[in-house]
Amino acid sequence: MWGGAGCGERAAGAGQAVAGAARGGDFWHFLGAAGVRLTDLLAGNPRAPVTRALVVSAAMAKWGQGDPRWIVEEREDGTNVNNWHWTERDATVWSKGKLRELLVGIAMENEAGRCEISELKQVEGEASCNSRKGKLIFFYEWNIKLAWKGTVKESGAKHKGLIEIPSLSEENEVNDTEVNVSKKKGDGEILKDLMRTTGTAKVREALGEYLKALKTEFTTGMILPTKAVATQELTLQRKLTENTLQASPVALGVRIPTVALHLTELFDTTVEQLYSIFTVKELVQKFSKSPAALEAEKGGKFQMFDGNITGEYVELVTNRKIIMKWRCRNWPEEHYATVELNFVPAPGQTELQLDCKGVPVCKEENTKFCWQKQYFEEIKGLLQLTTQNA
Repeated sequence: MWGGAGCGERAAGAGQAVAGAARGGDFWHFLGAAGVRLTDLLAGNPRAPVTRALVVSAAMAKWGQGDPRWIVEEREDGTNVNNWHWTERDATVWSKGKLRELLVGIAMENEAGRCEISELKQVEGEASCNSRKGKLIFFYEWNIKLAWKGTVKESGAKHKGLIEIPSLSEENEVNDTEVNVSKKKGDGEILKDLMRTTGTAKVREALGEYLKALKTEFTTGMILPTKAVATQELTLQRKLTENTLQASPVALGVRIPTVALHLTELFDTTVEQLYSIFTVKELVQKFSKSPAALEAEKGGKFQMFDGNITGEYVELVTNRKIIMKWRCRNWPEEHYATVELNFVPAPGQTELQLDCKGVPVCKEENTKFCWQKQYFEEIKGLLQLTTQNA
């Protein structure tokens, strides 16, 4: 840093010289007028920081002169309006949840047997989305390991194996992504062949769905319209509204077709224990194997599975009933299902009765899978582990 009493005077003089030289349009005269040598920049001379500031100042677009670099809107300060300048959003946590949702539960079947991807064992890597001057740039690199299980139809024999995806990245097309299938020792090659063919194709299809969602669903709001575009859209919207009102006095909205689910499951535990697994943060984190946040009281919010499941408690009757608003992240915006859990004591067990109303039709199977696999099976695993440790 250069300081002292003459600092302000030198800065003012340099500013006047810079202005004159810049008007002349000669960059090297501009440097000379500012008292700057190129060697200062390269050698890290204490004057260099100020030099860089002056160079940047002179090179900036001039307000009011039609320079396209001011397309960031009518702002004298050049603020990052509508995310015009470089903006980055981390997609790692979202991606892990999305990959689990799309990959786990994939099933394939032929005359020889049936296989299913049963678990996301490992997902290592990162993903991000960046916007720069109205364009989106994606970076992602994943190493994924999946567990699969299958049954031979003729003999009823069951077999297990792994699927490894060593490198899913923007450098390769999805159809070229390496997918390796292996099986534990023993018979069952016929199932392995099913996984290598149909299974691999379905896995690549799911990876394609993930990338599509990354580039659409995840990026919502990253690039906002400029003032001109927004004005055009508003005008169009007004015209559409006027036409709609003239055609019909009834206000039209978007109706989401929904279905209701009813599931029952038996758990080898007491009513008190099972109720606490749904209402105690530490237990929720244990069975979901992910961070969770919840306030188990009327009106309290909850968030689990890396933010993929969110909602609000509507009613809680200790050890008897829980009613909540519940949604998956990929559902239509602000759309919630109503979930009612009833805890019914049985000899040595507890029956959980689940009624879920308002599930989007297109999400019926995913929602059923979520409750059966990610809730019920994981809770049973936690209860078994607790019993063994006791």
